[in-house]
Amino acid sequence: MATLTFKDFKSDQEVRWCPGCGDRAVLSALQRALPKVSQALNYDKERYVVVSGIGCSSRLPYYMNTYGFHSIHGRATAVSTGIKVANPWLTVWQACGDGDALAIGGNHFIHAIRRNIDINIILFNNQIYGLTKGQYSPTSKFGAITKTSPYGTVEHPFNPGALVLGAKGTFFARSLDVELALNEEIMTAAALHDGCSVMEMLTNCIIFNDGAHRDLSDPAVKADHTIVLRQGERMIFGKNRDKGLIYDGKKIRVVHIGEGGFTEDDILIHDAHSDNIGIHMALVDMKGPDYPVALGVIRDVKDITYDDGVRDQVKEVMSKSQIHCVDDLLHSGTTWEVE
Repeated sequence: MATLTFKDFKSDQEVRWCPGCGDRAVLSALQRALPKVSQALNYDKERYVVVSGIGCSSRLPYYMNTYGFHSIHGRATAVSTGIKVANPWLTVWQACGDGDALAIGGNHFIHAIRRNIDINIILFNNQIYGLTKGQYSPTSKFGAITKTSPYGTVEHPFNPGALVLGAKGTFFARSLDVELALNEEIMTAAALHDGCSVMEMLTNCIIFNDGAHRDLSDPAVKADHTIVLRQGERMIFGKNRDKGLIYDGKKIRVVHIGEGGFTEDDILIHDAHSDNIGIHMALVDMKGPDYPVALGVIRDVKDITYDDGVRDQVKEVMSKSQIHCVDDLLHSGTTWEVE
């Protein structure tokens, strides 16, 4: 099989996202990650399908030189499920926004996670409805001033990570749109994961919600306001790499290394493969100003997938049945021929 490159996954369509839109960076990361996935899994390009719903981020299939399906609002997960169950040899990638996936599509979203369907969901979270020109979304911050909340929202937002883990998700990762190398790493890990992989990409909508994630992405504060988690590495962060996370028996705490008797040996080691969902939930819940926001692969555990379960069940039932096709069914039971 020929070695695939970034160019093999780049379509001939003009990218119509606004200049400066964070979706552009996520697209670039995906186009760069899939050649690595192809090499690792020995996949050819014809095995890839990109599905989307409705929204700015849902234009993604047009820009990927793969099979694609631009479906309807909130239903991308249902379409992805059908594709994967009917064609288990395909690798399915889904692009959806925070409104598309968590509002109208929320029910499909949580049940795909609960069922652990082997699809890869990229959740573009810009905390706003961009395509319809600036309404607040399920992830908009409390008090956000938008076209549909001119005096500020009066509802608390979803934390997508907590939602995924609450549905007993087996894979969750989070990143910033501008973290190209980290996003490639996350997407590759998601593809290698056997089960439902959810990747929350914190994206910037330069028109309707510019700077929504500036407190995390600003180079002046990013090192102190975020922590990149990697398997087997200590949870250390900060501009001077002098802060870390410990568990005091009740909750996660931030400590300064070298102060109060704390050394690097006291800092937690990240284990995305741990069955302890409690520690992963604590990590996805962290937010400023008291904690850094966790980025990277936070949870990656094994469990049976829905599509494998369906396929195995069908094989077992057929092995015990005298009926193996429609022709067998039509000639089963009491039959007669009319002359």
